[in-house]
Amino acid sequence: MKTLNLYGEQDIRFEDTAVPVVQKADDVVIKVKAVGVCGSDISRYKKLGPYVEGMTFGHEFAGEVAEIGPAVEGIKVGDRVSGCPTFYCGECHSCLKGNLSQCEKLTVIGARHPGAYAEFVHLPAKHVLLLPDNVDYDTAAMIEPSSVVAHGFYRTSIHPGATVAIMGCGSIGLLAIQWAKIFGAKKVIAIDIDDRKLEVAEKVGADSKVNPKNGPAHQQVAEATEQLGVDLAVECAGSPITSEQILALPKKGGEVLYMGIPYAQIDMERFYFEKIVRNELKIIGSWNAISSPFPGKEWSSTLYYMSTGQLNIKPMISHRLPLEQGPDTFQKLIQPNEDYVKVLFYP
Repeated sequence: MKTLNLYGEQDIRFEDTAVPVVQKADDVVIKVKAVGVCGSDISRYKKLGPYVEGMTFGHEFAGEVAEIGPAVEGIKVGDRVSGCPTFYCGECHSCLKGNLSQCEKLTVIGARHPGAYAEFVHLPAKHVLLLPDNVDYDTAAMIEPSSVVAHGFYRTSIHPGATVAIMGCGSIGLLAIQWAKIFGAKKVIAIDIDDRKLEVAEKVGADSKVNPKNGPAHQQVAEATEQLGVDLAVECAGSPITSEQILALPKKGGEVLYMGIPYAQIDMERFYFEKIVRNELKIIGSWNAISSPFPGKEWSSTLYYMSTGQLNIKPMISHRLPLEQGPDTFQKLIQPNEDYVKVLFYP
């Protein structure tokens, strides 16, 4: 089968790999219909390199069941499915407490297990999610990143009527806008330096837009909230700059949720750091998307809100490409000024 395999920094190859087969009684082999490019994939491609040289990359996918093991129940060949790509050990202190996302050995397919930039992928049956009839493959390929965002929101104390700022309008930020609304936010402010992304943010539910190129983000947010600031500020860009700027957005006693990973040194100005203390902010980190009982309410909630249309994925998808364009596409994704939001490959 054709796959995209990561060999080193900026070295991803389109090549043939053996088709996965049922090896364990609970295995499910899935024909991949759509697979998305994650921001973490781009970072690993650009400057981190693979965990395992030559590993088949990718973890956001949906497809059709092609083969099942003899112990699999409730799933049959031909079913439309997505999958939770995350593995936990079940033995460490965090797992034993039920905090699966804090597992000491947490990993995903595409890292140390073959991933979904492939014609076929396989997972244990407990990782496989049946799709509602009205959720198509393009939408379902976004179940994993949506669950990542839901996991973060469940860790906050957001309540109906809250004001929320989303900093960074890539796919995670665009999903965060929608989850803020689902959690009851009365006003969501989208922040990005790319006006094209802000236009998409408006399409998926942002009430107002802020471009920091037009003035400091915290000043514009203050003006939009009658000088109070927001109840919850969500960092989705994963840059050193936004990681400090986000601290100036909440009101006194507000919350900051970090979901972006900057992969770089963060040197924070005193102005921003003092906001934590003087405004008595609550700082929350969020990692991955799983909870107990596995895979967690993040996944069932995502499936439900995709089926109702409250999670609107289509405006986020900027490119739909054959898998063979993977190497060229990844090189373009790391270039400045390229017009990409969410890329889907079709193996």
